Amino acid sequence: MAHLGAKEYGTMILGEMLTRTNLLALVGGGSNPKYADNTVLIYDHDLQQFIMEYTCATTVLSVRVCNSRIVIAIKNEIYVYSFPNHTELLFSFEKLYNPKGLLELTPAPNNDRNIICFPAQKRGAVQIVDLGSIDSKVSKSPSILYAHENELAYLSLNQDGTLLATASKKGTIVRIFDTIKRVKIQEFRRGTDEAKIYCINFSGDSNYVCCSSDKGTVHIFALKDSSLNKRSKFSGLSVLGGYVHSQWDLANFAFHHDNHRDNVCICAFGTSSSIYAVCFDGSLQKYIFRSDGSCKRVSFDSFLDICEHWYC
Repeated sequence: MAHLGAKEYGTMILGEMLTRTNLLALVGGGSNPKYADNTVLIYDHDLQQFIMEYTCATTVLSVRVCNSRIVIAIKNEIYVYSFPNHTELLFSFEKLYNPKGLLELTPAPNNDRNIICFPAQKRGAVQIVDLGSIDSKVSKSPSILYAHENELAYLSLNQDGTLLATASKKGTIVRIFDTIKRVKIQEFRRGTDEAKIYCINFSGDSNYVCCSSDKGTVHIFALKDSSLNKRSKFSGLSVLGGYVHSQWDLANFAFHHDNHRDNVCICAFGTSSSIYAVCFDGSLQKYIFRSDGSCKRVSFDSFLDICEHWYC
C-alpha cells in the first residue's frame, strides 16, 4: 500500500491512478502544499519518485488518465497529452467556461473507444470527443448534447464510455445519454428540493446508477430494468404534467450528519448488489440493496484515526 506523507510531499488537492498500476497523477494544494497547484506531477510508486510533470497557465481543476492519454482541465481550457511514453501535447480545447473543471474520460483500461466529456460553451450542454478518431495535432469538432437548462454540476461515464450521466446545478434530475447515438435514454428524479451533487457512478455492468448529494442521502436507480424504480401513483394522469411521470429511486440510504459539511460522500458500486459510501468523517460504509427497494448497512469502518497517525 502506498502512502505519500504530507511532511515529505506536502498536501495534495487532486489524485488520479492509472488503472491499477504504479503511476499516480497528483496536484499540490490544500493547507500545506509543497508543489504548485498549476502542475500535474506523475509519481512512480515502484521508483518512489516523481518522473514527469505537466505545467499549466492556471490552477489544475481536474486530471484523468488512461493507458495512452492524460487529460488536464483548467478553467478555460482542456489539454490532451500522449501518456505515459513519448509524452507530448496532442491537442487542446480552448475558450471554454468550466469553473468546476468538469471532465470525464472512459474509465475502463484497454478500451478501444476512449472518449472525453466536458462542458460546452452553451450553459447545460456537454461536448463529447472520441479520442480514437482524432489524429495527433488535429482537432475535431466535438458532438454536443444539450443536457440541462441550468449549469452542469456533474458528469460521469460508465466503464466502456457508452453511457453518460449528467446533473445540473439544480441537482433534482439525473439524465442518462447514449454517447454513440447522442440521445437521452433515461431520466431519474433525485428529489424535489435543489441539492449539490457530490457523486454519480454506474455499476460495473451498467445496470444501476447511484448518486449522492448534500441532502445526506445516496440514491440508487435501476437503469437496465427501469420498472424497478418507484413512480408516482398519479403517473397515469397525463394532465398533471411531466413531474408525475418521473422515475424515482429504486432504493436509498441516509448518511446524514448534524454538521452540514459532513454530508459530503462519494458512492460507488461493489459486487453482488453492494454499494460503498466514503464519507467526509472518514468512514467507509457498505450497504446491500435488493430489487424490492430494501437497503441494509452491513459494515462500517472509520479510517480517520489512520490518517491522523500518518499525518494525512
